[in-house]
Amino acid sequence: MMGATRLWEFALQSFSEEPGLRGLFLVLFLLLFLGALAGNTLIVTAISLHPGLHTPMYFFLTNLAVLDIVCTSTVLPKLLENLVVKGGTISYQGCMTQLFFLTWFLGAELLLLTVMAYDRYVAICRPLHYSSRMGRPVCVLLAGSVWAVSAVSTSLHTGLMTRLTFCGPNQIQHFLCEVPTLLLLSCSPTTLNNVMIVVADVYFGVVNFLLTMASYGCIIASILRMRSAAGKQRAFSTCSSHLLVVTLYYSTVIYTYILPGSGSSLENGKVVAVLYTAVSPTLNPLIYSLRNKDVKVALRKVFS
Repeated sequence: MMGATRLWEFALQSFSEEPGLRGLFLVLFLLLFLGALAGNTLIVTAISLHPGLHTPMYFFLTNLAVLDIVCTSTVLPKLLENLVVKGGTISYQGCMTQLFFLTWFLGAELLLLTVMAYDRYVAICRPLHYSSRMGRPVCVLLAGSVWAVSAVSTSLHTGLMTRLTFCGPNQIQHFLCEVPTLLLLSCSPTTLNNVMIVVADVYFGVVNFLLTMASYGCIIASILRMRSAAGKQRAFSTCSSHLLVVTLYYSTVIYTYILPGSGSSLENGKVVAVLYTAVSPTLNPLIYSLRNKDVKVALRKVFS
């Protein structure tokens, strides 16, 4: 049995083995990568340069855009490389590094979506207390906690992964390094890893999902009680973008980390992974800019 050493390499699957499709996917993923980088950079720039957007909601949106940039940058460059060079590999250190950062950013995004839902809850359901509950120090503390809590979680998962022994085959049934697929290659007992995965799934997935849905339940109830049609429309417009992003993101991440990682679900998991590492980061700026007048105005000022 061979232990996992610094010289160990894993073989990554390409997204497609057919030469014709590889070229098509190369162009597609390159466009998604560039679109995600450009779109989220524009969002960050527009919010930073427009004083009218220096509010808690847009502060958290800036954090979401930064997370989308670093998340897609963790995965897509290696995916593009493997589409160009058939039979791509990734070193043991590279795999653990990708695992660390991908898990960090995915967990942080789940926490951030919960914080953003709470921000909308306070703004709509407790407007008189908004300035005190969502002041600058509170927002910085919430955002910092999002990054820190997820960093602690990913450090634990990556640390447990480095204790495992990998003795072959070294073929990862995916185009990236994720916890579920790597555990399938381990020759060591993975009981502790699986227990910690369940704990993380419950906290990051279930608890945060329920908190987000509770916030939106209160928001919808509050909106329906409004007498002004204009007030209802404005409230729905500020929340619909975030709710759409929440739905897209949770559906893909829950599929990957909670459903069993075997059989057809592994093949489907590749498509789902593309959704939350490439498609979602590209769509988020479009969703927030197309449905938000303030962001549209700020973007026009950036271009002008």
